[in-house]
Amino acid sequence: MSSSEPSDGRGPWRTWVCVVCGWIYDEAAGFPQDGIAPGTRWEDVPDWWTCPECGVTKADFDMVEV
Repeated sequence: MSSSEPSDGRGPWRTWVCVVCGWIYDEAAGFPQDGIAPGTRWEDVPDWWTCPECGVTKADFDMVEV
């Protein structure tokens, strides 16, 4: 298994970009600084979470096709 393949069996890891400031959330990396463990799927990121750069909500993120 390569490092880009998920270990959770839910398909490939995805990335999400903030449409306001361009910050990228990578499911494989998570965001441990806010308590979001590596491997946390976007749908499993808490609804209260906001962009660490500009403070917008999850609704202001779009999935990035790779």
